[in-house]
Amino acid sequence: MSIRAAVLTAPGKAPEVWDIPDPSLEPGSVLLETVASEVCGTDVHLSHGRLAGVPYPIIPGHVSVGRILETRGVAKDFSGAPVASGDVVTFYDVHEVCGACWYCLVAKQPNRCPSRRVYGITYSAKEGPLGGWAERIYLKPGVKLLRLPEPLTADEVIGGGCGLFTGFAAVERSGMALGDAVLVQGAGPVGLSAAAFAALRGASLVIVIGAPANRLELARAVGADVTLSLTEMPPRERAARVRDLTGGRGVDVAIEAAGNPAAIEEGFRLLRDGGTYVIAGHYTDVGTATVNFHTDVNRKHADVRGQWGTDFTHVWRALTLLAKHRDRLRLDRVIGGRYGLDEAGRALADVESLAVTKAIIVPSKTTRPTAAG
Repeated sequence: MSIRAAVLTAPGKAPEVWDIPDPSLEPGSVLLETVASEVCGTDVHLSHGRLAGVPYPIIPGHVSVGRILETRGVAKDFSGAPVASGDVVTFYDVHEVCGACWYCLVAKQPNRCPSRRVYGITYSAKEGPLGGWAERIYLKPGVKLLRLPEPLTADEVIGGGCGLFTGFAAVERSGMALGDAVLVQGAGPVGLSAAAFAALRGASLVIVIGAPANRLELARAVGADVTLSLTEMPPRERAARVRDLTGGRGVDVAIEAAGNPAAIEEGFRLLRDGGTYVIAGHYTDVGTATVNFHTDVNRKHADVRGQWGTDFTHVWRALTLLAKHRDRLRLDRVIGGRYGLDEAGRALADVESLAVTKAIIVPSKTTRPTAAG
């Protein structure tokens, strides 16, 4: 029996649909039927070859929701909650960190572990269905399984996707205090989640800069107090508006979630003296930003922090908060298009062109998508 999967064979080439063998389940493994898998900005960058160390051909899809088909000795998720055939679950895409190196044990930074592997990114398609753009996903022994917290649906989880976890991690990394004024640059899934969690954490003001207009509408729906258009308001006017809203000082915290080098220069300008700037949108190499380390960092006494990827704690706590505040956040609204495996190329193009905020791959889907949002 075989599994249909959308495969990126090499940078610059359109995805192909392959038939790959069903895996032989090892003790401690789980086989999922894919309910949905996201298409995020990282997947667009993967299609252009902008991330080092990717073993093409790959099956993309690093954040997915699936239904348990079969397990080999796995009866509980990471928290001890029982799981069985038919349960809808998600899983932590980072796997095979060693737990024994200096980064794992001393720095407590498993994202820097040399053994780190990631579903949908650093596993080859030749190794099996180890990405979400496939009819089934093989969870290797030790992958952290998580039954969806009630009452969350698959759409709510995948509507947030990796942006949900990265946005949560960026807000936590900022160390923002109750009452801080927060700027989020970018209104894609990462920026929307960062705005939502900044509001939940007690920001007195959340400003989002982004485009197009429908994304800014979503930003206001999830917690942004003020939205500023990247395309309709010139940078000088945006700066004046931010200064006016913050007593002339600038924001206490800025979170870059745009993935565009041009955002960096503006972020420093809008940050107050002594403020904190978190760079979370540059997960892949999208080019060089110009920074004057005297005026932007040193004299400004700025605290500049990078946030690359997420830890499992971000996944668990973000989903727990999402479950509590689901009626307020409704991240299923972020989904703008559903695509079958043979439409993966169109999904990538729609995400890259901002035609949709969140595209998802639904392997069971065979009709063409309706993209709006």
